[in-house]
Amino acid sequence: MHRIAVLSDTHGLLRLEILEILRGCEAILHGGDINKQKILDELNRIAPVYVVRGNNDKEWAESLPETRAFTLYGLRFFMVHNKKQIPKEIDADIVIYGHSHKYEEKREEGKLFLNPGSCGPRRFTQPITMAVLEVEESAGENVSYRVEKIEIAQKEQGVSEKEDAAQRKLPKNIKQVIAAVMKDTDKGKSVREIAGRNGIGEELAEQICRLYLTHPGVDADGIMGKMGM
Repeated sequence: MHRIAVLSDTHGLLRLEILEILRGCEAILHGGDINKQKILDELNRIAPVYVVRGNNDKEWAESLPETRAFTLYGLRFFMVHNKKQIPKEIDADIVIYGHSHKYEEKREEGKLFLNPGSCGPRRFTQPITMAVLEVEESAGENVSYRVEKIEIAQKEQGVSEKEDAAQRKLPKNIKQVIAAVMKDTDKGKSVREIAGRNGIGEELAEQICRLYLTHPGVDADGIMGKMGM
């Protein structure tokens, strides 16, 4: 039995709970938006890593591929960060992607399409998730596998307590705040200045700015949807 960890959108954070799960796996698949080289370095110390570049992986990640196809333990994998970039014709058993921060697991035409969600910083009401594939190689070419969805409990220590506190302090007029932050971003104001002008924390201001800048054409409702509101 082989165990393969599948994760995405860590955005610079590797939680202790996630690290414990990874240490029990023989390979790690990362669907992009790593954000920092040190995250990859830490993952590579645990097990071989198969990774693609996400939209938030900038200059440091230029050498990372945007798509990746490979065979592992008898299964054919295809990886890409954004689901919209999956080719119509694809020769794979399992397709891995990320970007939305929302767990998705579906089967179409004999293929498994798997988005492990995000196990990085919490997006307010969205759960923290990843997946583990358990692969059984039999005699001949027969390969079977099962998918285990893993969700980290709402109450955690350290960074998650900080995130939960931020969620409780979310302003009631959040849509208006998001619209104002978008305007301030267009004016080139700093995250600190935007936070002060709109009476919100810098973490929330940074998250809204990042979503606005990385999703051209998005409006306030779109940002709220991406934040799980």
